[in-house]
Amino acid sequence: MEEDFKVIDNYLMVKMPEEVDHHKSQQISKTADKYIVTEGVGNVVFDFEDTKFMDSSGIGIILGRYKKISYFGGKVFAINADSRVKRTLMICGLHKVIEIME
Repeated sequence: MEEDFKVIDNYLMVKMPEEVDHHKSQQISKTADKYIVTEGVGNVVFDFEDTKFMDSSGIGIILGRYKKISYFGGKVFAINADSRVKRTLMICGLHKVIEIME
C-alpha cells in the first residue's frame, strides 16, 4: 500500500487501486493524511489510471483530503480518470472543488 504514495516536489501522488470501496478507503485516507502532515505537501494528486470502480467512499477520500489540504492553501487534482470515474466525480460535484486533468 505504501508504494502507492509518493511525494514529488510539493505534491503527494496517490495511485488509486482498481476498486475504491469502503474496505480500502480508510487505509488510503489514513496514509494520505500521514503524508500530508509529516511531509508538509501542499497539493494532492489522485491517479485513477488503474481504477475501474469507485463508490461513495472514494468520494469521501477525495473530499476529506480536499478539506485538509485547502486549509493550507493547497489543491487537489484527479488524473487519468476513465469515463466512469470522471462521471462519478462530476455527478457528486467534486469538479467544482478539485481539478480533473485530461
